[in-house]
Amino acid sequence: MKKPASFRVLLLTSALAATSVTLAMPAAAHHGWSWAEAEETTLQATITAISLAPPHPELTVTDADGNAWVIELGNPGRTERAGFVEGVVKIGDTVTILGNRSLDQNERLMKAVRLTRGSTNYDFYPERIDA
Repeated sequence: MKKPASFRVLLLTSALAATSVTLAMPAAAHHGWSWAEAEETTLQATITAISLAPPHPELTVTDADGNAWVIELGNPGRTERAGFVEGVVKIGDTVTILGNRSLDQNERLMKAVRLTRGSTNYDFYPERIDA
């Protein structure tokens, strides 16, 4: 027995909606701040990799204990407005990161509010910096 056209359209629409939600979940996982602790923390580390590519420029750094961290910067426009552009840091530089680490303590991930190299601050989210 053949199903009515309206039933097939409803079934197709439901399947597409479910697929869209499923595909969007990983992309939305680290947008915003809900995945990060409310309290800011400081991390001093050495840069081991740099990526300024969208959706969020990132640094990979190693802390004093040899742990690798992923540091998410602001979106590309915000990162550039902060003055953090290609060439301002290089692999091997020591930096201090002020930011919010992941709620998952097993995950070495931090969203940077400010990055300091030497005496230069790069404020990605100046409105979030505690006074």
